[in-house]
Amino acid sequence: MLLRDILSHAVKLYPDKPALADGDGTFTYRQADERVRRLAAGLLNLGLKPGDHIAILANNSHRYWETYFVADIAGLPLAPLNIRLAAHELEFILNDGEIKALLLGMEFLEIYQQFREKTPGIEHVILMSGETRDGFVDYERLIAESDPLQGSVREWSEDDLLNLCYTGGTTGLPKGVMLSQRNVVSNAIHAVVTFGFSDRDTWLHVAPMFHLADAWACYAITMVGGTHSFVSAFTPQGTLEAIERHRVTKTILVPTMINFLVNFPGTAKYNTTSLDLILFGASPMSTDRLLAAVRVFGPKFCQAYGMTETSPLLTGMKLDWMCYDGNENDMRRLSSCGRQVAGVDVRVVNEGGDDVKPGEVGEIIARGPNVMKGYWKRPKETAEALQGGYMHTGDVATIDQENFIYIVDRAKDMIISGGENVYSVEVENALYEHPAVLEVAVIGVPDANWGEAVLAVVVPKEGANITEHELIEHCHGLIAGYKCPKSVIFQDTPLPKSGPGKILKTELRKPYWEGRERKVN
Repeated sequence: MLLRDILSHAVKLYPDKPALADGDGTFTYRQADERVRRLAAGLLNLGLKPGDHIAILANNSHRYWETYFVADIAGLPLAPLNIRLAAHELEFILNDGEIKALLLGMEFLEIYQQFREKTPGIEHVILMSGETRDGFVDYERLIAESDPLQGSVREWSEDDLLNLCYTGGTTGLPKGVMLSQRNVVSNAIHAVVTFGFSDRDTWLHVAPMFHLADAWACYAITMVGGTHSFVSAFTPQGTLEAIERHRVTKTILVPTMINFLVNFPGTAKYNTTSLDLILFGASPMSTDRLLAAVRVFGPKFCQAYGMTETSPLLTGMKLDWMCYDGNENDMRRLSSCGRQVAGVDVRVVNEGGDDVKPGEVGEIIARGPNVMKGYWKRPKETAEALQGGYMHTGDVATIDQENFIYIVDRAKDMIISGGENVYSVEVENALYEHPAVLEVAVIGVPDANWGEAVLAVVVPKEGANITEHELIEHCHGLIAGYKCPKSVIFQDTPLPKSGPGKILKTELRKPYWEGRERKVN
């Protein structure tokens, strides 16, 4: 099965059913399919050839959904770009990913101007706003002026690269995760089986669609003929309005979004009774915050866990497994990320590769048809991640007697803030570029709003005079805002180190996490 089969199935069974509901506009599956095929023809008419890579930098919309499906029909692997990255980070990805065309939201025109001269491989920029500007291709005109392709121009294999999704890395440079046709289609099947999606569902795309935490729903909901609705960017009011207006039944949110909705003073004014499932993921959520959300929205919350490299689903909870007023063991399950989803083998293993017993701690590893092909042009890192035929997640967990998994820490030097991965080395590299910094260690500390906040511990050079504000602003010029330190602590003494000279971040983290069962938040 290929991605086109998901769309053609929906068109065959639900041609006149609403597929895309965006603001005041609605497209049926027949209309959405025609737009995808016209867009595919238009991209090829620009001179792009099957196998060329394209990218998208835009907020959520029905056009973003169309772009995911056009990748198959036009034969053009797609790289969805993180909208929060700084210009030079995007520059690296666009060059590394050999991008030939960029679909650009009008809201990112200014940042595009910052890297356009440094990305000579981009031959075409398509503005997705419907506006005509000199030097750019208009998305809607491309659709209107192109006859729809009748079929994909490329003879795809299930193992061919379909999406190139960049994620941060412990080396300090983003890695391109290669997801194949088989990966994304398999994940869609796993999701439908696990969560029971149907043609009666309306999904709200409110988490950023570049992120696999939401992008998988483009395929899974289409597979069953459900309806897609969109919020361009998260705000509590905009999200609640969309839920009420479109009678949304299901969505996925990061814990930070849930926290904002729970504490939004106008939440009770909106009708959210249509919701029957709110998945949450990208980072864990404390039990007390989960219970606070249940008091507002009802017992509709289930945690899902995965990663970009696994397309992304690995585990999930079901509502039937959640118990809010049971004994201590039942209540503990509220902190679980669930059990392995259908079609995936998930294990928690010790350093010797043996499965841990209940209560013991080990690393989560997984294998299945959803696991990536590898990292783009990174054979060494691919081999390390996929050793033994399993994806090694770097997440540390325990299990219980019924194979529910509980994440307790991370083996990788990574922080999750507001649902986004922040690799400490990226932040440290930015800080080391400041001439006053002698030593630095970046750690994650608990934060009520963002789950974890980025903290930098800095040893200045002798005689240097530097402020917290100056260092944070320095980082804003080099890396995405969500990666920048929220606070900086200065100390005169050297950072604690091991015998070989490695900075002991566990010692720096200890005071902030003392007394907590989990070392993630």
